[in-house]
Order: sequence, then C-alpha cells, then structure tokens
Amino acid sequence: MTSHDLIIMAIIGGIFILLGIIGILWGRKEESAYYGAVSERIDVREFIDHNPLRPEPGALKIGGKICITVGVVILLIAGAFSLWWHGA
Repeated sequence: MTSHDLIIMAIIGGIFILLGIIGILWGRKEESAYYGAVSERIDVREFIDHNPLRPEPGALKIGGKICITVGVVILLIAGAFSLWWHGA
C-alpha cells in the first residue's frame, strides 16, 4: 500500500466524519423546527408529548453517529497501515 493510498483512506475517513456531523446538526435543526413553536401547533399536547413522533430527525442523528463511527474506524485503519508500512 503506497502513501497515496493511505492519504486517500484518511480523506475518505474525514469525509465520513464531516457527513456525520452534518447529519447530526441537520437532525437537530429538523427536530427543533418541528417541535419548536407552540403557536404553530394544532394543539399543545402535540408540542408537550412530541406525538405523533417524526422519525426523520432521529434517523438523521443516528445516521450521523454511524457515519462518524465509520469515519473514525477508517482513519484508525489508515493510521495502522501507515505505522505498519513505515515500520516495515
């Protein structure tokens, strides 16, 4: 594995981490936009109970966490290969 391959792996890991952060922030924004204002709700119970539940914000946040995990794993693999490649 050449050093260019390691750089590419590190870039891919960084992209996954960046996409994960974007997903988490987007999920928080969607959640706060939906549950944010009482005056726009049909009734106050929907605001208080968060019912009906909307899976989209939670899915975005979970997907973001998965992306960050995958990105960290890819970065760790690239680092391990780099240490192994330079050590050999």
